[in-house]
Amino acid sequence: MNPEDLLTLVRMRMPFGKYEGRLLADLPGPYLAWFAREGFPHGELGRLLALMHEIDHNGLGGLLEPLRRS
Repeated sequence: MNPEDLLTLVRMRMPFGKYEGRLLADLPGPYLAWFAREGFPHGELGRLLALMHEIDHNGLGGLLEPLRRS
């Protein structure tokens, strides 16, 4: 993982779907779990969603809080 990925999670918005326009860091856990079961999109978005799923699943969302303020 690249540390820049964490910044991207608090800056990039979901480009499609039910949560279009929401920051990747703010996507709900069940939505991320659905992607984990059904398959993440290809490319950077899928990689970032998988990372956010791991962060959410392991209760590490607090790691992103200082980055939201920067």
